[in-house]
Amino acid sequence: MSSWSEQFLGMLESLRMPTVFGQGRRHVRAGQVRSLSISTSVVTGLVVDDEGTTHRARIGVRAYSAADWRRIERALAAEALHAARLLAGDLPEDLDRILAGFGLSLFPTDLSEIALECSCPGWVRPCPHLAATAYALAESFDADPFGILAWRGRGRTELLDNLRELRAAPAPSPAEPAPPPSVADFWTAGPRLEPPLDQVPGSVRRPDALLEQLEPLGVSAGRFEVADVLSAAYHRL
Repeated sequence: MSSWSEQFLGMLESLRMPTVFGQGRRHVRAGQVRSLSISTSVVTGLVVDDEGTTHRARIGVRAYSAADWRRIERALAAEALHAARLLAGDLPEDLDRILAGFGLSLFPTDLSEIALECSCPGWVRPCPHLAATAYALAESFDADPFGILAWRGRGRTELLDNLRELRAAPAPSPAEPAPPPSVADFWTAGPRLEPPLDQVPGSVRRPDALLEQLEPLGVSAGRFEVADVLSAAYHRL
């Protein structure tokens, strides 16, 4: 029994149902599991009991989402050793660690994570037919560990095709830093600005123009009007 078998059966056998699982092992050894099929989320086994009646036993588990698989595939493709092992037909030994990084587990860790269904009239679950299906499934994982991933929603061909595509894709080049700003003309003066008054049509540039806009002051300085004295002073300033 490989580590894959042990991991899968560990949770079920922890239920402490030795009689049921003993019958299941006997069914498998006697070749009474006539067929086993693995599809996304569901494993179906056809088990013949000691009376010759065939029962359909089904074990269901949640498949990983498409987003989960994208993350898993990127992580596997990023490691050359992992990708090489998968392409050679083996699963990475630390696959559980990789999945744990995404909050996932390869195998169910609790009975609440699986669905058990059998066509037999018994009320105990798991029944011997489900136990036989579980043991047959564990043996199939040893023969082809990719069945574990198919159960979780990704078949061998699709997984390997995706890994090849990810490995062949060119790595994104780092963004080039922006060139530093040029300081060659930092101190170069801009165009010369003309005095604002030159831009205003009709501007009056006489220094005593304001005096002409005032009402007569009616004040004299000797024989001169004050406005005339101020006008002369404005011109000198």
